[in-house]
Amino acid sequence: MFEFAKCKVVAVGLERKLLGMAVIGMLGISGSSLVYAGDPTKGGATYTTYCAGCHGQAGVSMMPGAPNFATRERMLQTDAQLLANIKAGKNAMPAFQGIVSDGDIMNVIAFIRTLAR
Repeated sequence: MFEFAKCKVVAVGLERKLLGMAVIGMLGISGSSLVYAGDPTKGGATYTTYCAGCHGQAGVSMMPGAPNFATRERMLQTDAQLLANIKAGKNAMPAFQGIVSDGDIMNVIAFIRTLAR
């Protein structure tokens, strides 16, 4: 009986978490102010230094194959996926692990999310 009660408590907790995530998701879609994991203002400066040469200052790619952030290209990825890709490098983009801190990369991700038109 104890194990059944324990499972029921866990299931109720999971239902509440899922409901909370759904509500947060709906609020984000409804046009309320966005919350970023990083600071877009700080990210803009880092983006200018390391990213704008290929991705363009306004997010319009300057180099063939570089994602166009102004059209939300590749922006459906989570922040964690983008962080991993930026740290590891991808195609012509060099790896930034050890060059740019994770916090600065998260700031850049917050910045590029503001570029979508």
